[in-house]
Amino acid sequence: MEWLNEPPAWEERGNSLVVTAGPRTDFWRTTHYGFVRDNGHCWFRPWEGDFVAEVEVTGDYRDQYDQAGLMMRLDETVWLKCGVEFVDGVQQASAVVTRDHSDWSVVPLPGNPRSLRLRVARTGPDVEVRYSVDGERFELLRLARLTDAPRLLVGPMCAAPDGDGFETTLMGLTFRAPERG
Repeated sequence: MEWLNEPPAWEERGNSLVVTAGPRTDFWRTTHYGFVRDNGHCWFRPWEGDFVAEVEVTGDYRDQYDQAGLMMRLDETVWLKCGVEFVDGVQQASAVVTRDHSDWSVVPLPGNPRSLRLRVARTGPDVEVRYSVDGERFELLRLARLTDAPRLLVGPMCAAPDGDGFETTLMGLTFRAPERG
């Protein structure tokens, strides 16, 4: 695993990665807000072909748009990030798909849960994003076409677009080939 934009502080603790997101960091391209940022933090590994990646995310979210979750990335213009994003004082299950321009979708998480489990599955050019507040029942958040490129960078991400940074813990990260049925 290696960093894209190494954060100010990070540490591996057993099966957890504890990260301090740097201030004014984000992954975003032009849509609606008109700016481009590619300075968020992603701890990635390359993966060839189809895969399923999972992680559980907790965070000390406090500033608008504080976020943590999973990312898959071809380059600065083609990527997907998903996870928890703190918007208007509420944790949201969030997904951003970028193919030259970013789009964004959110679903409020009732009660601002302590943690959120994420599962992303890539099949060919398509990506399915699911989330779970109990670690058992996974809800579909997004199904999107991303890219035909065979190799992507995949791993946990975090950013603090409007804030001064925050600490997040990403636990139980797994990568696997999808089950064929």
